[in-house]
Amino acid sequence: MKAVPAEDTDQEFDELLLMLKETRGFDFTGYKRTTLMRRVRRRMDARELSSLSEYRDFLELEPDEFSRLFDSLLINVTGFFRDRPAWDALREHVLPELLSAKSARQPLRAWSAGCASGEESFTLAIVLAETMGIEDFVSRVKIYATDLDEDALAEARAGVYSERQVSEVDKELRRKYFEPAGTKYAFRRDLRRQVIFGRNDLTRDAPISRVDLLVARNTLMYFNAETQSNIIRKFHFALADTGFLFLGKAEMLLNHGDQFEPVDLRKRLFRKIGRSVPSEPPRLVAPASAAGGEAPATGLESAALAAGPGAQLVIDKAGRLVAANIRAGTLFSLRPRDLGRPFQDLEVSYRPVELRSITTWNMPTRNSSPPTRNWRP
Repeated sequence: MKAVPAEDTDQEFDELLLMLKETRGFDFTGYKRTTLMRRVRRRMDARELSSLSEYRDFLELEPDEFSRLFDSLLINVTGFFRDRPAWDALREHVLPELLSAKSARQPLRAWSAGCASGEESFTLAIVLAETMGIEDFVSRVKIYATDLDEDALAEARAGVYSERQVSEVDKELRRKYFEPAGTKYAFRRDLRRQVIFGRNDLTRDAPISRVDLLVARNTLMYFNAETQSNIIRKFHFALADTGFLFLGKAEMLLNHGDQFEPVDLRKRLFRKIGRSVPSEPPRLVAPASAAGGEAPATGLESAALAAGPGAQLVIDKAGRLVAANIRAGTLFSLRPRDLGRPFQDLEVSYRPVELRSITTWNMPTRNSSPPTRNWRP
């Protein structure tokens, strides 16, 4: 059989990824291409299809195949106390320091990113409850557990697991933190309220903020290097200045020494360094010369822009960036030198589709509302 040219296969694969994005809202462009192709081929083999174009046609005819494909692409390999020595290191070396930095009544916020079906999030709940005491845990802790896979999140919210799934939980902890549910085990309902599950796409959505502990174990490994860097930047922004990051044993923080320092490198425990915002964030308003002669905003207007919950950008009549709040500067890697540059020349203009066609916005007058575009990546 004649071999298919590599460029044809690449084009067909790009068309498949575009189809997934446009029809189902899943953007896999930041994932490792070879891994994605291998998992798509696995589904093609299961359906006895030989070409990507045939598989794309099959998806259009058999919508149920989308679920099977996503199950393959979004492999949720997880478990309670996975890599137990790492959890022991978290309990012994990180939590005492984290708790000692807070008063007895201050809340503690944790983010379990890429939580899959919830085992890791509930493991974190158990470790925190054992360290703090259940009463303190209930009154102070909130664990925000996020994933891209809605089916996995539904399973996580139920909090019910088979005997095989809880086999790594010590019998005493199993008795203490789980309730019988027929032949299965349900995580205690009164403690489950402290774990809040929700959908979050690490490549596109805004991070949860003011987090003391961020657990993202074996999540980064599915992304390419550029996307990993962007996610790590979001993690840095999400963490409080005294926060800690807990990764999986297959992951390293290369080239991020200015953002995190190791607490225990072998166990992939890191402490945040630096502040949540750049030491020199983008100026809220550029000089009048860069804004086409319009008067700059007042201090009150600047403060309002900076405090906005979403990323906000302001473009003048000539299509140049003249203002950005701190959230936008952090998420889009904007620097003071970017003010005054044509928006179309900035990397951010290539991210959300709806921004690509924007060519002119009017700068606000003193009595008008600023023409900002809010976008939550």
